[in-house]
Amino acid sequence: MRKAGRITAAARKLAGELVVPGVTTLEIDTAVRKFIESQGGKPSFLGYGGFTGSACISVNDVVIHGIPSKKVVLKEGDIVSVDVGAYVDGFHGDCAATYVCGETSDEAKRLIEVTEQSFWEGIKFARAGQRVSDISHAVQKYVESHGYSVVRDFVGHGVGAKLHEAPEVPNYGPAGHGARLQPGMTIAVEPMVCAGDWHVNVLKDGWTTVTVDGSLAAHYENTILITDGEPEILTTCD
Repeated sequence: MRKAGRITAAARKLAGELVVPGVTTLEIDTAVRKFIESQGGKPSFLGYGGFTGSACISVNDVVIHGIPSKKVVLKEGDIVSVDVGAYVDGFHGDCAATYVCGETSDEAKRLIEVTEQSFWEGIKFARAGQRVSDISHAVQKYVESHGYSVVRDFVGHGVGAKLHEAPEVPNYGPAGHGARLQPGMTIAVEPMVCAGDWHVNVLKDGWTTVTVDGSLAAHYENTILITDGEPEILTTCD
């Protein structure tokens, strides 16, 4: 899991460095695939449920599951969420982050910052003995305190030999519910945050998920390990 996590995190970092005006989302996707394969892994998302990309690349009001395309050319001011996974030696890593293309508005930057910080607020409760929804509640409370909303239709999840495993890890709800966290569990915590209303719509392609009101959205995710003490971030390449 640690090896898969390191490779996944490095792929996310590479993708983020490629978020510049004039680049297509397909070019970023191709670079991600080649990197993961060069490290002896396989892109977790490629072919998953029929998905055609190696990464989900979602621009502006696309919350998640953006399909890489040569037709989507990044421009100054865009915010770009990149979600990547790598399957290495029988295990998956899964992580995401939202990047700024060139210069963008202060409001867009704030949305990205709040989304990432909500992850860190959530994993304060990712400790043995806590319940899954303790993480969920902390994420929602932080996001809403800044005037944003959390997506309800999609959630975080367990991750390991399969990309998506039990338990589900929502980003909303009251504390004190769900599975009790135990040492050795590995979960993907992934706040998906909208600048406006939380309702989303899945487009006709069956994947691309957009905000109903057209507001900007951001995404941040890491795979974490529950330990006897502080949670360990597995998707790090530092």
